[in-house]
Amino acid sequence: MFSAINDFLVKADALVWGVPLIVVILATGIFLTLRIGFTQVTRLPLALKYMFKNEEEGHGEVTSFGALCTALSATIGTGNIVGVATAIVEGGPGALFWMWIAAFFGMATKYSEGLLAVKYRVVDKTGHVLGGPFYYIERGMGKNWKWLAVIFAFFGMCVGLFGIGTFTQINGISSAVNGFFDPNNAYTISLFGNTYSISVVITGIVVTLCAGLVIIGGLKRIASVSQVIVPFMAVIYIIFCLVLIVLNLDKIPGAVKVVLEGAFNIRAVAGGATGGMIIAMQKGIARGIFSNESGLGSAPIAAAAAQTKEPTRQGLVTMTGTFIDTIIICTMTGLAIVLTGSYDTSLGLEGVEVTTRAFQVGIPVFSPSLVSFILMICLVFFAFTTILGWDYYGERCLEYIAGGNKTAVMVYRYIYILAIFIGPYMTVSAVWTIADIFNGLMAFPNLIALLFLNGVIVKETKDYFERRKNGQVLD
Repeated sequence: MFSAINDFLVKADALVWGVPLIVVILATGIFLTLRIGFTQVTRLPLALKYMFKNEEEGHGEVTSFGALCTALSATIGTGNIVGVATAIVEGGPGALFWMWIAAFFGMATKYSEGLLAVKYRVVDKTGHVLGGPFYYIERGMGKNWKWLAVIFAFFGMCVGLFGIGTFTQINGISSAVNGFFDPNNAYTISLFGNTYSISVVITGIVVTLCAGLVIIGGLKRIASVSQVIVPFMAVIYIIFCLVLIVLNLDKIPGAVKVVLEGAFNIRAVAGGATGGMIIAMQKGIARGIFSNESGLGSAPIAAAAAQTKEPTRQGLVTMTGTFIDTIIICTMTGLAIVLTGSYDTSLGLEGVEVTTRAFQVGIPVFSPSLVSFILMICLVFFAFTTILGWDYYGERCLEYIAGGNKTAVMVYRYIYILAIFIGPYMTVSAVWTIADIFNGLMAFPNLIALLFLNGVIVKETKDYFERRKNGQVLD
């Protein structure tokens, strides 16, 4: 039975994440990049400035930085540590290059998402904000497109429950903790007809309880926790990566060469150069999207809650999420894996084991146990905040479908917490396959909306920078 289910998932994943979706995602990013005049390059310094400077007299539930941290909490997770490793093992070193490409054009996509989220958001009498693709589809494209908004919201709920939000994150956490405290599974317990390490069981219970306490508190509690954990852990992990890079500076050119050769399959492999290149593209783009979520339509749900009155400004802040997540953090992880050769399939490693070996080999001045501990802590907190961020996304999607029914939202929270609890007991391959499928399905409605509303994006962008040039907008 399990074999049949796995075969079905693999076929569904191949269908959803086939060449058509890869082309659509890249084409949308390229098209929007051209339409907004490479704003992700020309306005990046301004975007980074806005990231730390909240807008005065803005309207919303949380600060722009809080909204960004909520979005980052959902993106900086196992995708940065486990997802990068999975992509490189399955697609070869070239997958990292395609992650860069996806991120570069994805910044234009993310900018557009954040802009539209604020422009078309809805604020009720109590000040509660609801916005995201479902509203810029309905209000921007028209009532006749509401069916597309509902489809997006449904898939958004599924991504939260069965994809990025729960299974992959708790699975990554429990695997990391188990790998550190009980790598040989010396202490086990029988559950659900299988044997699991006690460390996995305890981790699942603790994370479920901690996540439940925050989730039940709603957006403001999620944002307040994210604003503390996300910047702190991101800095810790970046420093950790920089230590490895400095200690292996002589190997960086070689690693970059291997990545570029793998991206275009310059060295012929079995199956032909084209086949190898397609695999690298597929895995790299899929994991890149999984990590930074550009095009999925998740980040604009958080962006809509930002205290701002300028859609373009929030669009700039939103696009920095992709820059931080993939261009900086994923690149560091990927280079560590490539330059240490930890992606070699003959090693028999998967998931977090690949990244752990990379840092153990790359930082010999630290004991292997210390390296494992630091990496475990980073992954645990990254994944934990992702769990929190995606609960918020899922709730907002349900709120749209249910017309603001608070009972439905509360039920969703408890089901979400239950999904966290059962996540550790699922296999790594099944978890990532399910996540990929729902990611792809969620992207389709959002990409249609971005292409349909590209004229609005261009108009808002030109209007904002014209007003800024004339002194009507203060930084």
